[in-house]
Amino acid sequence: MKLDVDREHRRTRCRSPSTPTGRWDAPAWETSRMQAIADLRGWSRLVALQIEYSLINRAGERDLIPMARAMGLGVTPYSPLGGGVLSGKYGRADLTATDADSGGSSRKRFNANLGMVTEGTLAIADVVRDIATELERTPAQVALAWTLQNPEVTAPVIGARTPEQLLGNLGALDVDFDPDQLACLDTVSAIDLGYPHDLLASDHIRAVTAGALKVETRR
Repeated sequence: MKLDVDREHRRTRCRSPSTPTGRWDAPAWETSRMQAIADLRGWSRLVALQIEYSLINRAGERDLIPMARAMGLGVTPYSPLGGGVLSGKYGRADLTATDADSGGSSRKRFNANLGMVTEGTLAIADVVRDIATELERTPAQVALAWTLQNPEVTAPVIGARTPEQLLGNLGALDVDFDPDQLACLDTVSAIDLGYPHDLLASDHIRAVTAGALKVETRR
């Protein structure tokens, strides 16, 4: 589907010339193109990016989150609990469960059909649970607090259905990880960045392109 950038911005400007605008689940190239055109034409800039992001889905770290950093977009991740996987809602029995075994839960069937419940995601959930026990927190609080460790994340979109769940989720603001716990979470959930990121990060390419050059961070 071809994106009509002019139409998108006209529709936004009909609301207000200064209406904050965001993007949701769009490719990085498309969002960056819109931002560049908005800058060139004096339109309202994009200010937010909503993407799926959690310990079981870190794909946004390949291009979307770096793009948001470079273009000044606040990231508001949805599904920070991985459809309930990181809160401990699923177990190994769900790997082979049928629709009849779900007890009529359409949400469980939906998340399972999306591929969220796998041996790999459950292994990540196991580590989240262990760290939650160490911190005397809930797994959901640990998973939410992890997303807030990323400086590009403004706030995760939580899906609390009751006041009790909301209060429990807000407890993530009080979670303090030690370096070993963060390293453990990052390791168990790590992804391959893929081409060209892995190539550019390789020692060989760094040596060829930069040698011993070091660039100091601006102060």
